[in-house]
Amino acid sequence: MKKTIKAVDLKGKRAFVRVDFNVPLDDNGQVSDDTRIRATLPTIEYLITHGARLILASHLGRPKGQPQPGMSLKPVGERLASLLRRPVSVASDCTGDGVRQQAEALAEGDVLLLENLRFHASEEANDEAFCRELAALGELYVNDAFGTAHRAHASTTGITKFLQPAVAGLLLEAELAALHRLLHGHESPFVAILGGVKVSGKIGVIDHLLEKVDTFLIGGAMAYTFLKTKAVSVGNSLVEDDRLDVAAVTLKHAEERKVDLRLPLDHLAGEKVAPDAKTAVTEGPAIPEGFMGLDIGPTTTAAYKEVIAGAKTILWNGPMGVFEIEAFAAGTRAIAEAVAASGAVSVIGGGDTVAAVHAAGLADRIGHICTGGGASLKFLEGEELPGVAALNDREG
Repeated sequence: MKKTIKAVDLKGKRAFVRVDFNVPLDDNGQVSDDTRIRATLPTIEYLITHGARLILASHLGRPKGQPQPGMSLKPVGERLASLLRRPVSVASDCTGDGVRQQAEALAEGDVLLLENLRFHASEEANDEAFCRELAALGELYVNDAFGTAHRAHASTTGITKFLQPAVAGLLLEAELAALHRLLHGHESPFVAILGGVKVSGKIGVIDHLLEKVDTFLIGGAMAYTFLKTKAVSVGNSLVEDDRLDVAAVTLKHAEERKVDLRLPLDHLAGEKVAPDAKTAVTEGPAIPEGFMGLDIGPTTTAAYKEVIAGAKTILWNGPMGVFEIEAFAAGTRAIAEAVAASGAVSVIGGGDTVAAVHAAGLADRIGHICTGGGASLKFLEGEELPGVAALNDREG
């Protein structure tokens, strides 16, 4: 386990806090979803209450190492100030003499938000000189950005070589605790619901969890790769043909370990991905030519709901279909409702899954919602997260 902000002296110290404010902006350049900002408020408020001087750092979008006005963190600073009900200064850059002077001038409880880290190519390159510049701004380091913990960037790993102590924020602590419980402290039956587009992104998770999960419920486009592996016709459905062999090995391993890995029994299929597409519910797992699978069918939905109702522990990552289009959202919505009603310890991750749960108005009935889909998958694959490994270990 890692040290947290509760284990260090904060009063009067400049705390360099890596947050994940990579939030969507609307056409007017305003924050359209502040979920990630709200998620880190407990850490920020704890630091303020305990007399720290806050320097917040984040990326936004993919500016490719160049300043992009449309990816400025200024709108984020405005939303954060509104949520905190206190001023938030936004620096014009994240390094340089002017920024350092701003940081050193902070009083206890003041908040300074640096400009987009990725306006500098040195951030993703984990450049040592850039790490030193960032480190010079603070007197201690806090990582509360679980969504970037699987990246070895300057602000997530390199900075810790020059800025100590390096500890976890409250959000990062909660994320790690929830995922650790899935792997090491779960109750059975443990049900893993996996969907989304690509098998390649979930194979590692399935393989690593085969010794822990009782039932896998597979949906989304990744199901069609598994079905094709079993010589089931999938029509024009999205398939990763270069992953068929890997999918076959995973199915074999599940069978050998007597793990119940379920694939869709029927589908809502359509001629195209469009609201006005001609659709049909298949009578079985096969999808006719000219059609593609766009959601799980009613038989599958009923079967999956029954399994979920009996679960004690649930992991869900990936929607069951093209839920962004209402015509193909029923399966994902039904799974969300079943997870919320299950009473199980539930953890969900992945941007689409989180969006689906919020759209269904069920977020407050989920045990834990991960703020980092990619990071959570890496953790569940058994991989070490660089941004976590770089932090100080908890004594004892």
